[in-house]
Amino acid sequence: MKINWGTGIVLAFIAFIAFILYFVVRMSLDDRANHDLVSDAYYHKELAYQSEIDAERTAMEDKVQLNISTSLHGVRVEFPEGLHQKEITGTVSLYRPSNKHLDFDFPISLSNTHLLIPDNRLLGGRWDITVKWNYKGKTFLHKQKINY
Repeated sequence: MKINWGTGIVLAFIAFIAFILYFVVRMSLDDRANHDLVSDAYYHKELAYQSEIDAERTAMEDKVQLNISTSLHGVRVEFPEGLHQKEITGTVSLYRPSNKHLDFDFPISLSNTHLLIPDNRLLGGRWDITVKWNYKGKTFLHKQKINY
């Protein structure tokens, strides 16, 4: 049987489609591939995104930027001086892009102008830190990426 060029093109297309479908099915069924969204409540967080933008804008307008640094003891979050520490409430969220099981929230409780997140909960690598805090009825937000 002789195959002409038209039949060869059709067979090439069929082989290519079968090749692509094989890898799609293989990757869909593979447990090693992580198919999760970034967050379990991704769509709920998307609806609240405008409030995050407003809180960041409030922090910039009021010039109450935080200073986040790393040390041997952990991550240090320094709040602006001149604020009453007892009136600052909120949470510090640490997000690990490579492993969602390492994510955690840390409540803000200050006795000084800084908050220290101990290093026993932090692994080396990239962390996304989000500090959402309230002071005298205003909500502020600070986001930063660090390597610990």
